[in-house]
This record gives sequence, C-alpha cells and structure tokens, in this order.
Amino acid sequence: MTELTGIGASNGISIGKAFVLQNPELDIVEKAINDVSVEISRFEQAIQQANHDLEKIQAHVKEELGEDHAKIFGAHLLVLQDPELLNTVKGKIESEQINAEKALNDAANQFISIFESMDNDYMKERAADIRDVSKRVLSYLLGEPLVTTSDITEEVILIAHDLLPSDTAQLNRKYVKGIVTDIGGRTSHSAIMSRSMGIPAVVGTTTATSEITKDTTVIIDGENGTVITDPNDEQLEFYERQLKEEQERAQELQTLIHEPSVSSDGKQVELAANIGSPKDLETVIENGAEGVGLFRTEFLYMDRDRLPSEDEQFESYKTVLETLNGQPVVIRTLDIGGDKDLPYLDLPNELNPFLGFRAIRLCLERDDIFRVQLRALLRASAYGNLKIMFPMVATLEEYRDAKHILDEERDKLLKEGHTVSDDIEVGIMVEIPSTAVLADQFAKEVDFFSIGTNDLIQYTIAADRMNENVSHLYQPYHPGVLRLIKRVIDAAHAEGKWAGMCGEMAGDEVAIPILLGLGLDEFSMSASTILRARQQIHQLNYQTTSEVSDVILNKQTNQEVEQYVRQHFLLD
Repeated sequence: MTELTGIGASNGISIGKAFVLQNPELDIVEKAINDVSVEISRFEQAIQQANHDLEKIQAHVKEELGEDHAKIFGAHLLVLQDPELLNTVKGKIESEQINAEKALNDAANQFISIFESMDNDYMKERAADIRDVSKRVLSYLLGEPLVTTSDITEEVILIAHDLLPSDTAQLNRKYVKGIVTDIGGRTSHSAIMSRSMGIPAVVGTTTATSEITKDTTVIIDGENGTVITDPNDEQLEFYERQLKEEQERAQELQTLIHEPSVSSDGKQVELAANIGSPKDLETVIENGAEGVGLFRTEFLYMDRDRLPSEDEQFESYKTVLETLNGQPVVIRTLDIGGDKDLPYLDLPNELNPFLGFRAIRLCLERDDIFRVQLRALLRASAYGNLKIMFPMVATLEEYRDAKHILDEERDKLLKEGHTVSDDIEVGIMVEIPSTAVLADQFAKEVDFFSIGTNDLIQYTIAADRMNENVSHLYQPYHPGVLRLIKRVIDAAHAEGKWAGMCGEMAGDEVAIPILLGLGLDEFSMSASTILRARQQIHQLNYQTTSEVSDVILNKQTNQEVEQYVRQHFLLD
C-alpha cells in the first residue's frame, strides 16, 4: 500500500484499475540531408496530419464541453499555422541541411524558452501550446504514434506525468473514472476540464507515474487530494462505503432540485449559481439554481486575440437570459487585471496588480471597451431579468461615473430604436473594505450589493490568497471579515435593498449558518454546491441562527468562530 498526497483538483471518490499514460520517448537525432525539398515536404505532411488530429479533437470537445473549451484547440491550430514557427523550421532545414525532426525540435525549444521567460501567465501558457503541438508533429515525423486517452476502452483511473489539453479533451467519461498526475495545479487546463466533466482528479503528486503501475488498484479522494494504491481490505471497504454514501447523497439531493431554499422556520433565501459562459447553464439547471448570481464576463474576452464585438457579447448575454426564463441573472462587467490578463490590451506590468489598474478602474479609463459591453447588456435586457454589477468599486465617484456611462448608452440605444428593459437593477460587488465601511452611503444609490469574499477577505487581512507563505491568514470566518459582511447586509436592508454574496464563502457549510443569521438574501456559488447548500438551509432554523449572530461576531479568532459553529450546528 502506498499513499500519495497531491492537490485536490476535482472533488469526488473513485476506485479502479490504473491506466498509466506513457508515450514513447521521441528520440531526436540530428541527420544531414541531401534533398531539402523532400525534407520540407516531410515536414509539411506531418503538419497536415497533426492539423487533421486537432480538428477532430476540437470538434469532439465542442460537442462534449462547448465552444469555450474548444478554443484551446483553436489556439493549437493557430500554432500549426504560425508562419514565424513554420518558416523558422524550414529555414533551419535549408540553411543547416538538417532533418525536419531536429529543425522542429530546435525551433520549438527556442520559442518555448522565449514564452516561458515572459512575466505574463497568458504568454507562459502559449509555451505549453507549442510543446503540445510540436510533440504531435514530431510523432508523425518519427513514425512513433502517440498513445492517447481516446484509446482507453474500459473503466480506469488515468495516471500521467501531466495531461496536455489534447489528452484531457479526448477523455471518455464512460471509461475514465479518475485522474492522477505528477504535476499541475487547480488552475491548469486539465484540472479545469476535469471539473467540467465531473471526473475526480488529484494533481501535483510528484511521483504517481513512478510509483503506480498498470492495473494496480487505485483509490482517489479528489476533495482531500489523496491517492491510495494497493489498498488493504480495510481501506477498500472504507472508501467503497464512502463512495456508496456519496452516490446515495447525490441521489437524495436530486429530490431538492425544484424545492424552494427555505429554512425550517420559513425564512426563504435565493440560491444562485456562478458561471463563466453560457455553456455552464446545463449544470445550473441540473442543480436547481434559482438564477445566476455571478456571470463572469471576462471569460468572453480570454483565449482570443481581439476584443469580442458588441454582437458577440449580446448573443451570449441573450442566451443566458432566455435560458433562465425570467429568473434573475446578475452579470458582472469586465473584471480584468490582478490574476487575469488580456495580452492584446497591452496592460502595464504592475508590482501589485491586485491593487492596481483593474476591473472598474480599467473600464472607466478605457470607456470605449466599457461602452461596447454596456450596449450589449442593455440590448440583451429585453430577453430576461437582467441585473448589472460593477466590480472593484472603491468610491462613490466610481459608481456614479459607471452609472452615468450606462445611462448614456441606454439613451443612445433607445434613440436608435432598440428595446431596452426599464427594470434593470444596477449594483456593485463589495470587495474592498472601504466600500463595506461606507455601505450605508452606497446603499442610498445602488440597487443591490453582492459581496465578493474572495477579494474582501484578502484585502481585509492583507494576505495574498495565492501566496502559500501567508495562506494561513486567508480566514473567511475572521470576526473582522464577518463584521464587514454584517455592515453591508444591514446597510442594504436599511434602504430596502437586497444583499447577496458571490464569493466561495457563499457555499461553505460553516459560513452558511452565519450568513443566514446575518440576513443574507442571496447565496451564489458553484452550481454543483447548490443542492447540498439547499439541504443544509432546510435543516437550519433562521431564528436560532439570528440569535447566535452576536455571539459569533464577538468571538476573537477565525478558529473560535469555526469551532463554535461546528459544535452549535452539529457540523462535525
């Protein structure tokens, strides 16, 4: 028995036989050539074969996972068509009189080094694209076909050093029941796509491929990031029981899809979903969400080489609004900056981008971009229950300026003959402590608040949530954070407005009793969490949660709050 620890990338438990994905070593040997034209022809033929592969993969991904995930392979196809790369390879073949394999390998490594050295996450990802594509072309040149995940024809746990986007895209959910990799993180392509497909995954184990052999029995605990190989009878029995209970819980939760989100004593709240694209709507509906509490529109701008047009955005927003059929849809305006970059905007490099030129600050400065998005939103408002939300608002002036631009574009559209809803609520994300402190003044002007706890927590405690050295300070139950949340909710209610939350905290089982007691009106979370949260709210008594709010707010530490809530509401 061996136990490996990694990063839980996709929740769930899975038990099965290991399939170790091992491709042949592509041994690149330099050879002198006599006929340049023949060698260039070999290279071009390999490019065509790789192109054919990627077009098939892209079509499969588009059908299975949607347009957004398929864009990854659009980027790979662009690499195959990149004249700079292709001409560099052909130039090496011609000038150095070397074989195509060696020329491609040298050229690819040259470009990979350039991209990896850039201080830009998006450009670093392009290095992975080049590595993936060049490996595919080399396999054809060397006559060593790659082993792909599409070759799997029985139920297995997939073990790999890393999964390239093309590997993950070809996974058949019928057969691949879990994924374990040596490297990777929660934000890698493979982790994101694993979650989209609902396949339990543990990444970053370091040694999985060296310690796990084919057909070995493997247990994955995707929530805790644990992998057990050759489990003993006791472990196997324990996890089989856990898996059965997990399946029974999932089945039980299905009965709550059409139930209201109401406490045991009749307090009703709204459970909404966070989404990044219209493709996510399937899981929103499957999990009984009562609307969309956060549509992260920045994903419409990413993985492309230009800004989306007004019509492109309009179609996306319209699709979401029509699909939700009158349920509320809160759409956040462009939130770029911090850890999200758009290379084609050529944004400045900043020492502290999370406190820099981002979100509403960028939109007010580049109102040409902002106005296009607002026009698309306003046009789409005729097709459903739209609410517009501005992110990263720090001052009343920022809100007023953004609202003024929105009103200007509304007037223009009406004069042009477009239909625009006259019932659009306009609110802000509360992510900055100064905004929470001044919530009573904001509440006089905004229609609603949505508390973005991911940033509010890190700004309040001054602890970068991405920095492992201070991650222990990222404390969602810190009394200082909870008091700011209460201040925002109370300010909204004093003006007859509603307050929601769209950060990860909204779906946290410890936070839910606290937030219910503080009077939060709307909880927006990942769609897969909604039914569990609804079940928990059904079991809570609102009056009880309200009565203990003062006790919780007067605790001194994050740990004291968590311990009290777990004991008082029997969460352990």
